[in-house]
Amino acid sequence: MNAKRQRRGIVAGLMLAGLTACSDPSDELREVTLPVLVNQAEQLDGARVRTQGVVRHFEDPLHYWIEDEDLNRVEIFPHEEIAPHLGETVRVVGNFEYSATEGRRLTLESVEPVAGQ
Repeated sequence: MNAKRQRRGIVAGLMLAGLTACSDPSDELREVTLPVLVNQAEQLDGARVRTQGVVRHFEDPLHYWIEDEDLNRVEIFPHEEIAPHLGETVRVVGNFEYSATEGRRLTLESVEPVAGQ
Protein backbone atom coordinates (compact mmCIF):
# COMPACT_ATOMS: atom_id res chain seq x y z
CA MET A 1 0.00 0.00 0.00
CA ASN A 2 2.86 2.42 0.75
CA ALA A 3 4.37 1.93 -2.70
CA LYS A 4 0.99 2.63 -4.30
CA ARG A 5 0.58 5.88 -2.31
CA GLN A 6 4.13 6.87 -3.12
CA ARG A 7 3.52 6.39 -6.87
CA ARG A 8 0.30 8.47 -6.63
CA GLY A 9 2.21 11.23 -4.88
CA ILE A 10 4.92 11.22 -7.53
CA VAL A 11 2.36 11.28 -10.35
CA ALA A 12 0.41 14.10 -8.68
CA GLY A 13 3.62 16.06 -8.17
CA LEU A 14 4.63 15.64 -11.80
CA MET A 15 1.17 16.72 -12.97
CA LEU A 16 1.28 19.81 -10.76
CA ALA A 17 4.76 20.67 -12.03
CA GLY A 18 3.50 20.30 -15.61
CA LEU A 19 0.54 22.60 -14.95
CA THR A 20 2.81 25.18 -13.34
CA ALA A 21 5.16 25.06 -16.33
CA CYS A 22 2.23 25.59 -18.71
CA SER A 23 1.15 28.76 -16.94
CA ASP A 24 4.33 30.65 -17.84
CA PRO A 25 3.53 34.38 -17.58
CA SER A 26 5.64 35.07 -20.68
CA ASP A 27 2.98 33.15 -22.69
CA GLU A 28 0.33 35.68 -21.62
CA LEU A 29 -1.44 37.18 -24.63
CA ARG A 30 -1.32 40.98 -24.60
CA GLU A 31 -3.85 43.00 -26.61
CA VAL A 32 -1.98 46.03 -27.99
CA THR A 33 -2.39 48.63 -30.71
CA LEU A 34 0.20 49.29 -33.39
CA PRO A 35 1.15 52.67 -31.82
CA VAL A 36 1.90 50.84 -28.56
CA LEU A 37 4.04 48.27 -30.40
CA VAL A 38 5.94 51.10 -32.09
CA ASN A 39 6.39 53.29 -29.01
CA GLN A 40 7.07 50.49 -26.51
CA ALA A 41 8.92 48.08 -28.79
CA GLU A 42 11.85 47.45 -26.44
CA GLN A 43 9.58 46.71 -23.47
CA LEU A 44 7.39 44.35 -25.53
CA ASP A 45 10.29 42.46 -27.15
CA GLY A 46 9.53 38.74 -26.72
CA ALA A 47 5.87 39.27 -25.79
CA ARG A 48 2.99 37.29 -27.24
CA VAL A 49 0.60 39.91 -28.66
CA ARG A 50 -2.65 40.43 -30.53
CA THR A 51 -2.97 43.51 -32.74
CA GLN A 52 -4.51 44.53 -36.03
CA GLY A 53 -3.81 46.56 -39.14
CA VAL A 54 -3.95 46.63 -42.93
CA VAL A 55 -1.61 44.24 -44.76
CA ARG A 56 0.84 45.97 -47.10
CA HIS A 57 3.94 44.78 -48.96
CA PHE A 58 6.99 45.87 -50.89
CA GLU A 59 8.56 43.87 -53.72
CA ASP A 60 12.31 44.52 -53.48
CA PRO A 61 13.26 43.14 -51.05
CA LEU A 62 9.97 41.32 -50.58
CA HIS A 63 8.45 41.96 -47.18
CA TYR A 64 4.99 42.27 -45.64
CA TRP A 65 3.76 44.35 -42.75
CA ILE A 66 0.59 45.60 -41.13
CA GLU A 67 -0.01 49.30 -40.61
CA ASP A 68 -2.60 51.71 -39.27
CA GLU A 69 -3.79 55.07 -40.62
CA ASP A 70 -0.83 56.81 -38.94
CA LEU A 71 1.64 54.46 -40.68
CA ASN A 72 2.65 52.63 -37.49
CA ARG A 73 4.10 49.40 -38.91
CA VAL A 74 5.15 45.92 -37.85
CA GLU A 75 6.66 43.40 -40.26
CA ILE A 76 4.89 40.02 -40.39
CA PHE A 77 6.45 36.56 -40.80
CA PRO A 78 6.12 34.11 -42.41
CA HIS A 79 5.32 35.92 -45.62
CA GLU A 80 3.39 33.04 -47.16
CA GLU A 81 0.84 33.14 -44.32
CA ILE A 82 0.15 36.88 -44.50
CA ALA A 83 0.41 37.34 -48.31
CA PRO A 84 -3.12 36.09 -49.10
CA HIS A 85 -4.49 38.95 -46.95
CA LEU A 86 -2.81 41.78 -48.89
CA GLY A 87 -4.96 44.94 -48.65
CA GLU A 88 -7.20 43.50 -45.91
CA THR A 89 -7.53 44.61 -42.30
CA VAL A 90 -6.49 41.63 -40.20
CA ARG A 91 -6.13 40.68 -36.55
CA VAL A 92 -2.89 38.84 -35.85
CA VAL A 93 -1.55 36.90 -32.87
CA GLY A 94 2.10 36.06 -32.52
CA ASN A 95 5.48 36.60 -30.95
CA PHE A 96 6.71 40.20 -31.17
CA GLU A 97 10.41 40.92 -31.52
CA TYR A 98 12.30 44.19 -31.62
CA SER A 99 15.88 44.89 -32.68
CA ALA A 100 17.46 48.31 -33.12
CA THR A 101 19.05 47.02 -36.35
CA GLU A 102 16.28 44.73 -37.67
CA GLY A 103 13.20 46.69 -36.56
CA ARG A 104 9.83 45.36 -35.37
CA ARG A 105 8.52 41.96 -36.43
CA LEU A 106 5.77 39.59 -35.48
CA THR A 107 5.96 35.86 -36.11
CA LEU A 108 2.41 34.62 -36.68
CA GLU A 109 0.48 32.11 -34.66
CA SER A 110 -2.78 33.14 -36.33
CA VAL A 111 -4.24 35.67 -38.73
CA GLU A 112 -7.91 36.44 -39.39
CA PRO A 113 -9.68 39.10 -41.44
CA VAL A 114 -11.52 41.75 -39.42
CA ALA A 115 -15.17 41.70 -40.43
CA GLY A 116 -16.59 44.91 -41.86
CA GLN A 117 -13.22 46.54 -42.51
